[in-house]
Amino acid sequence: MSSVRASRRTVVTSAAAVVAGALLLTGCGEDDGGSDSAGGQASSTRRVTDATGRQVEVPAAPKKVVTLSEPTLDAALALGVEPVGATAGRGQQGVSTYLAAKAGKADVVATVAEADMEKLAALQPDLILLDETTAVKKEVSKLESIAPTVVTAKLNEDWKKAFTATADALNQKAAAEKLLSDFDADVAAAKGKLGENAGAVVSVVRWQNKAPSAVGRGVGHVGATLTALGLDRPKDQQGAGTGHSEPVSLEKLSTIDGDWLFLGTLGEKTDGEKAYAEARKVPNFGKLKAEREGHVVVVQGSAWNSAGGPLAARVVLDDLTAALTS
Repeated sequence: MSSVRASRRTVVTSAAAVVAGALLLTGCGEDDGGSDSAGGQASSTRRVTDATGRQVEVPAAPKKVVTLSEPTLDAALALGVEPVGATAGRGQQGVSTYLAAKAGKADVVATVAEADMEKLAALQPDLILLDETTAVKKEVSKLESIAPTVVTAKLNEDWKKAFTATADALNQKAAAEKLLSDFDADVAAAKGKLGENAGAVVSVVRWQNKAPSAVGRGVGHVGATLTALGLDRPKDQQGAGTGHSEPVSLEKLSTIDGDWLFLGTLGEKTDGEKAYAEARKVPNFGKLKAEREGHVVVVQGSAWNSAGGPLAARVVLDDLTAALTS
């Protein structure tokens, strides 16, 4: 066991040395837009203040980014940055399925519970991004020995603020502002087409292990998008949540009812369809208003039922628009 620990320390230390050497070559200080005259590579750093109040010197043009949370991976990909390392989606082996096509080259080096420091260090990143949706936040001191590490957002942060903070760490705030502006315009357009569904009560649940959990409360990408559209939530889904999801007893199925019910798992839409078939066998599910009126919508749960950023928000908006404006 001691030899394994010694090996891990050797890998992390060597990776840290490589990164430290690179930082010494590139210099420190505010972003001056400078470049190396010989290689034409960016040679400056910028100072950013992260969500914990730490000031971090980050590359002005990072080349090898690792994202250790679902929202930071989503945000980076939305900005055209493909990380070299990423976290697995909640309840999944690889990255969240809705991101798989864009993040195909990223090595999975973490879950929401922990990071594999040895694998991470071997990638020799020049920037590590994460937020408080992952337990890896407890390992910031270890991550800093590998590369500059930015905690972009607190737990339950407004998703747009979290996205902007991630964009700032990547030196792409202008691009982020454009994405958000376009998104808000599409929300406004969809809101104007809701018709009889204006102000509808919309329930969002994850059906997993033969029972539902309420998700999407607060100002995350689901709750904020529903609010922006002027849609309401069932009483038990209003306000900020106490955690990522809140289990609902089968004896209290009525608390997840609404004019519409969006249902998924943590994976693909096909997984959600299997879960819906299972839910329909549960006593009293057929009594729900949404089920009686044919208003249960199966969704891609990896985008709806995990923490996310602009790409997840886009999936949510597109699904709501397709269901409620047609």
